[in-house]
Amino acid sequence: MKTNRVKSRFKRRILSIIVKLFTWIGAVMLYYLLFSIYFDTPIEYEIRKTNKVLEQQYASLSSKLDSISIVMDNVSQRDKNVYGMLFEAEPSTNVASSHDMEMKKKEHLVGLSNRELADHFFDRLYGFENMVNRGTSRSKTLEKTMVKLGDEIYDIPSIQPIVNRELTKFAASFGLRVQPFYKSVILHEGVDFALSEDSRIYATADGTVKSAGTGTKGDGLMIEISHGNKYVTTYSHLNKALVSKGNKVKRGDIIAYSGNSGLSFLPHLHYSVAYDGVKVDPINYFYYEITPAQNEKLKELAQLLMQSLD
Repeated sequence: MKTNRVKSRFKRRILSIIVKLFTWIGAVMLYYLLFSIYFDTPIEYEIRKTNKVLEQQYASLSSKLDSISIVMDNVSQRDKNVYGMLFEAEPSTNVASSHDMEMKKKEHLVGLSNRELADHFFDRLYGFENMVNRGTSRSKTLEKTMVKLGDEIYDIPSIQPIVNRELTKFAASFGLRVQPFYKSVILHEGVDFALSEDSRIYATADGTVKSAGTGTKGDGLMIEISHGNKYVTTYSHLNKALVSKGNKVKRGDIIAYSGNSGLSFLPHLHYSVAYDGVKVDPINYFYYEITPAQNEKLKELAQLLMQSLD
């Protein structure tokens, strides 16, 4: 009987301990839950603080981006108005289109997985390797051609007729362009360099002066040089000629000073290259002094220049 009482008392004590334990556990969990709802842990506090700073920075950057967009729109509209007043034509949209294409490419790359990015990288790498191999092959072919030509290589136009290392004086390209006086689209059979009067003009290849005098088609004072290999170069709107008909010239010789003679919108040099009587794009004949990258830059610039200066 006594043993039963002891057992019963022990059970009640154990049960009481278990109930208290679960009560304490419940109280701790409830306290933690309430604390989590109304208070932050140190880590959560730092995270919230960082997020708040990022949100403020994002709002500030968004505001700046909106301001920049407004300014860019104003600048674009101003440039468009200036272009219209000067040339009475709409500016080219090639630059904007190129920018949009670049943005789309970047957005596409951002959406790729690491595996897809790796595949894209190696595809580009193999493409560059093939380009290098083709370039090497063409270079060897060109070297052989140059050796075969010997001194005749100096008779081929190969430099710009002015000092223009940064390509900043290139003003109008070969092709259909708006004529500044009649506002009509005509074939511009050369390139224009905008430069101040009395700038030095250089022969672009060895040859013989074919003519030096006033032209008959609004070219003003002009010089023609025959290079003895079906090539003829022409330099127009000059202020002063330093050579006469029959003179021999070397590539790089100073032959004249630039001007604004003839039918000229402003002081500039009109330079043309003809092969076998047919005018060709002079941009392809600057290879001696500019790099392939600069040549590509020049060709891109040529697409934007829709107004000639003569």
